[in-house]
Amino acid sequence: MAKKTSEKMRITIKAFDHRLLDEAVKKIVLVAKDSWAIVVGPIPLPTKVEKITVNRSTFVNKDAREQFEIRRHKRIIDLTETTPKTLELFQEINIPNGVWVEIKSL
Repeated sequence: MAKKTSEKMRITIKAFDHRLLDEAVKKIVLVAKDSWAIVVGPIPLPTKVEKITVNRSTFVNKDAREQFEIRRHKRIIDLTETTPKTLELFQEINIPNGVWVEIKSL
């Protein structure tokens, strides 16, 4: 068993598709537990919805409009008692395209 440090890490995961996000979170939690780190989370944060309204035609039909929306899903995972092996294992994970991961040391 590797030497444990008192280092804390916060992992922020963002994506437009919640299914891809959940898949990435499962992989990250599995790897963290394999490296004997204490996992808190995943904590779901509120989904940010951005709505855009566009006119269908240029001049004539002011009442004819289309609405589009983008949903941004976000999760946070906190890790305590991490080892140097933990970061090495995170670099080997295959995370799906369209998922953004940020790792911060606290």
